[in-house]
Amino acid sequence: MAVLTEEQTMLRDLAREWVDNEAPVTAWRKTRNAGVPAGYDAEVWKTQAEMGWAGVLIPEEHGGVGMGYLSLGLVLEQMGRNLVASPLAATAAATSAILLGGSDAQKAEWLPRIASGEVVATVAFDEGPNFAPGRVATSVTDGKLTGTKAFVAEGDSAQLFIVSATDGVYLVSGDTGVTRSTRAMADARSHAAITFAAAPADKLAGDPDLATKVADRAAVATAAEMLGLAEAAFAITNDYLKTRVQFGQLLSSFQALQHRMAKMFTELELMRSAVEGALEAIDSGRSDVDQAASLAKAIAGDVAKLVSREMVQLHGGIGMTDEHDAGLFLKRSAMLETMWGNAAYHRERFARLNGY
Repeated sequence: MAVLTEEQTMLRDLAREWVDNEAPVTAWRKTRNAGVPAGYDAEVWKTQAEMGWAGVLIPEEHGGVGMGYLSLGLVLEQMGRNLVASPLAATAAATSAILLGGSDAQKAEWLPRIASGEVVATVAFDEGPNFAPGRVATSVTDGKLTGTKAFVAEGDSAQLFIVSATDGVYLVSGDTGVTRSTRAMADARSHAAITFAAAPADKLAGDPDLATKVADRAAVATAAEMLGLAEAAFAITNDYLKTRVQFGQLLSSFQALQHRMAKMFTELELMRSAVEGALEAIDSGRSDVDQAASLAKAIAGDVAKLVSREMVQLHGGIGMTDEHDAGLFLKRSAMLETMWGNAAYHRERFARLNGY
């Protein structure tokens, strides 16, 4: 478990209190049922920005708080516990691209607007149904970007896109040459196919590994949200087993169910270690961030899948209904696993990075 500073502990506790009081799972149900085009409540996003969450990665000179990736992970973990719909993770991934490859002018133009919550940003890399960062057909000619990105989180509302092309990574405003096609996803969150038709593009620094570095940071942020989701699913299931009576006994008294819960508990501890280790690796600038990211995302994918499925199974018939939250956790877990590479992808990548 990561050792937190006093400021990080306060941030985590504040995020947990706010999520529990202001953004329970019922709030997400209300947003989903209302069919909000953006996929999230704009007022909720405004509040998160006012609390400094939109600028948690952004240095103070650009209007942020500059607390780093571990602090971002703490917030995303708490949001994952209640399935909070927010563009924070997508915006943070885009922010990382600007921080890594942006010029002083690009940072001055975009970072203050992101930190204030004025601009929702996202990363547009995937061009097919599976995460494949090396498969890029999008091209740029005379500063105009053309191509299609198949699955873009928060693509329905983003005003700024970080787009991978054949010769690098570009900043593209959502104002000109951008067409959005909403996708209906299992978790009802915002995903869109984005078509760029001669959209004005501003290239980020020529680091050949920039796209990979951005994807790694996005994967770790996603794993942090999955950690909160899995812990909440475990806690809800554990409470249910301690109160549900079957055959005259509490379900928690059956040894077979105790074994299943014990397995999930140990897997969650491993997941936390991997996710927090990856966040700390990014903050400290270690050379093995790529390995830490793949390890965290692979473990997160496996554990979130296990816990969310067991949540449905152990709740029995009620867990199969939309009235119960189990299905919401299962669907969100499935979507998060596929984003930025599933467990199989990252296991193979981790092995390859280690020479196997």
